[in-house]
Amino acid sequence: SAKQGSYVPGKALADCTSPHFHFLGPFPRLQTMPTSVSSALGCLRGKSGSQELTVEAVEGVENGGKITVVPQERLFVSEPPPEMFGNGPNPRDGSAQGWNNKNWLKSRFHFSFAEYSHGPSNFGALRVMNDDLVQPHRGFGTHPHANMEIITFVVEGSLTHVDSMGNEESLERGSIQFMTAGTGVRHSEHNKDTTRPLRFIQSWVTPRRRGLTPNYGSMVGDAQAASSRRDKWAQLVSDVDGKVSAPVRINQDCNVHVTELSAGLSAPVFEVAGLRQAYLLCVEGSVSLGGGKALRQHDAAEVKGPLPLQLEAGPDGALALLFEMAATADGRRDC
Repeated sequence: SAKQGSYVPGKALADCTSPHFHFLGPFPRLQTMPTSVSSALGCLRGKSGSQELTVEAVEGVENGGKITVVPQERLFVSEPPPEMFGNGPNPRDGSAQGWNNKNWLKSRFHFSFAEYSHGPSNFGALRVMNDDLVQPHRGFGTHPHANMEIITFVVEGSLTHVDSMGNEESLERGSIQFMTAGTGVRHSEHNKDTTRPLRFIQSWVTPRRRGLTPNYGSMVGDAQAASSRRDKWAQLVSDVDGKVSAPVRINQDCNVHVTELSAGLSAPVFEVAGLRQAYLLCVEGSVSLGGGKALRQHDAAEVKGPLPLQLEAGPDGALALLFEMAATADGRRDC
């Protein structure tokens, strides 16, 4: 049973199968990626996306939970050249209006993806987590996906999505969108703002079954959404087959929660149950987890239940995302 004041998550599941590789190009609306890049994506999909989730479920839990901090230094940083994705050159002085990085794209990969092949392949149903920083007037040209649940949380700036199902939408901070790629879908993602960078967290969750009908949905990050996560946990994603009905529902046992904490304040205790686990990302600011463990911006943590997870924000506050799912036997060995 939950302690008084604790946050006890519902159960949910996400549908996602192939690692998402980003493609950038100039602004023609549904620009197709270069053939060489498309071939690379095909190789990547063949290595992981064409197979079902192979992690081994945990049968039992001994003596309580565990937190393993994944410092940002353990993440793979990718900064591909602009011409690789059909863009014009980066600004020569590295300081064009609105730019906060010299290269058009800076991605932090939590799991093996694209050119990063020697890292962990997944954490339970979570196959991809990429923290992407895209400079103004840049974006990923049209590219394919299949058999994956793709979940995108907008941190700052404006993300414009266009897909082959006829959807077109621009979303800002606190918004979340998803695609059930299923039997196949094509889409593009752009930062059409000329003065603001775009940062978003894109995650793929392996679906419970393949061949689903493609689908798209979103939750707008408006004032109500901001209020719902302020100094408390808000559930963004739940299992389409579960009992909890979150704004976004996916086809896998993987729930997504968010909290935005004021400086020095704590979120309600998040109860990671036995036979459950969670992947926590410190999106902004810093948090203390107790027991001498802490996360800075870009750091993550693997949490194995049963464990009461307590987050206390640092002096600049914090924004955190948490993916909660069925426990598996995998986990990083290098932290």
